[in-house]
Amino acid sequence: MDDDVSDVDAVVTFEHADSFVGLAWVHCIRAGYDAFPLDTYRDAGTALTNSTGIHGAAVGETALGMMLSLARRLHDYRDAQREREWAPPTWDTPFTLRDERLTVVGLGTLGRGIARCADGIGMRVDGVRRTPTRTPHARTVYTPDRLHDAVADARFVAVATPLTEATRRLVDAGVFEAMRDDAYLVNVARGPVVDEDALIDALAAGELAGAGLDVFREEPLPASSPLWDLDDVLVTPHASSLHRAYHEDIADLVRANLRNRNAGADLLNRVV
Repeated sequence: MDDDVSDVDAVVTFEHADSFVGLAWVHCIRAGYDAFPLDTYRDAGTALTNSTGIHGAAVGETALGMMLSLARRLHDYRDAQREREWAPPTWDTPFTLRDERLTVVGLGTLGRGIARCADGIGMRVDGVRRTPTRTPHARTVYTPDRLHDAVADARFVAVATPLTEATRRLVDAGVFEAMRDDAYLVNVARGPVVDEDALIDALAAGELAGAGLDVFREEPLPASSPLWDLDDVLVTPHASSLHRAYHEDIADLVRANLRNRNAGADLLNRVV
């Protein structure tokens, strides 16, 4: 990345660079801003905005795709295809998503996108958020102190909460113990929201049926990670929000903020 910004007063960026500190405005093209030193930006008077609000549809479809693959065994058939094997499943292995219960942890843009897709296919959707306000496509909304109750009877648990100090390792061994042993975890949030070691232990012990994982504690996921080899674990390369028109969504948001900045109005999605 070329981080020479000596002749500009604002940048649009994927990640932080020290040279950005002191600029008038930095826009992050991701929703997550945990890698940006917020106090440093604040002290320097540098405004930071993020791209929350534009990822719901893509992330929702990715999470739904993972759940469909796990329920309908599509990944098994793909593996068999590579070996040129005709491998029909036992009759009682595949299931449909209709009427299965999904708990979405985090009902911001990502979580609402997942809830919308899941509700559309007939799943029974509940959610977890800091304030238990009614949310479209979710039947019951729990607060984080009731997380174990929220996941206890869910066939799928989808993690969609931002990474903060309060959510780091939020989904831990206790949560996995509270889940059904035929339940699946889907993580499209941030890797450190889930205790990855506890997840690996639960999967290896058969305490969970499987997982769909787009994010990890360390990225790229190391080749030595047991997650690569565990049955019924789908690994994707932090790509749940990507789509061919992503740049257009970013451009629309940046354009709107340029207008606001020039007019002296508040910036959209301002973090600092």
